[in-house]
Amino acid sequence: MNLLIHPTYFPSIATFVAIVKAEGVVLEIQDNYQKQTYRNRCYIYGANGKLQLSVPVVYSQKNRAKYAEVKIANEYNWQDIHWKSLESAYRTSPFFEFYADELEPLFTETFDTLLEFNMKCFAIVCDCLQLYLTFSQTESFDKAPQNINDLRGLVDAKKEKRHAFENYTQVFSNKHGYISNLSILDLLFNEGPNALFYLESQKIY
Repeated sequence: MNLLIHPTYFPSIATFVAIVKAEGVVLEIQDNYQKQTYRNRCYIYGANGKLQLSVPVVYSQKNRAKYAEVKIANEYNWQDIHWKSLESAYRTSPFFEFYADELEPLFTETFDTLLEFNMKCFAIVCDCLQLYLTFSQTESFDKAPQNINDLRGLVDAKKEKRHAFENYTQVFSNKHGYISNLSILDLLFNEGPNALFYLESQKIY
């Protein structure tokens, strides 16, 4: 069955577990933007534990905007901060240098809208994973779509469910223990080419 999800900032491992089991993936791009979601944030494993990276956006609650129309607040030096955070967190991981050249341009090139940036992040991660699926985009918003696996709820950071994923080795697990369902980047940097096999072997809640 096809999967319906939101394109987010370096999606969670749960999102990719769902993706690898789908026949095709439909990306929701016709919804209204909402705060406190993974649309503009992800979590990585830093030296002090779970670390949130947030892309600053130009958004007003009074004037509800379509997700596709939300612009990135590029006056902030967020890209440099995010890349340095990734370097600090993962430079000693087994595969950071293996993927760094593909990922670094995301933090040097300027992107106008959040959706454009997230789509680029998504494409590069799929390439790193060597994950090749059929992707399409929604043409209108459907609150209750039929005949599709609707997992758009994975975008909600406040209502996230716990998933019983198998542990893998993380850089700082000896300090803070294992942290489940971080950004796909955590799995990629720690497991490298084995990341796709890991995703295929897991079950989503």
